Amino acid sequence: MSAESLHSLYVLLLGFSVAGAVATGYQFLTARPASFNIFGDGTGAKAAAHVPFLVFAAPFIIMRDAILLRRPGTDRFFSTMIATVVAGCWSLLSGKFVMVAVAALGMV
Repeated sequence: MSAESLHSLYVLLLGFSVAGAVATGYQFLTARPASFNIFGDGTGAKAAAHVPFLVFAAPFIIMRDAILLRRPGTDRFFSTMIATVVAGCWSLLSGKFVMVAVAALGMV
């Protein structure tokens, strides 16, 4: 495995780990699972405050919903595959952001 591939895998896993930690922390604090419906009516400061949370929690929410929507006896391969690709790309981006932020803060 090349160094670039290993680095991309590390960033992907970091993105999914951060997404899982953020979403689980939200569920621990609010006693309800994180979802894209937390905006309420979609206006005001409360809705704007949820955007940074959703930026990092989205891969976890997408994969959890894709897994929960899969029912025995139904063929949802294509929709599950699309959800996995979207969550993976999103996780790469958020993982890269976290990695750059940690490096900029001098923690590494």
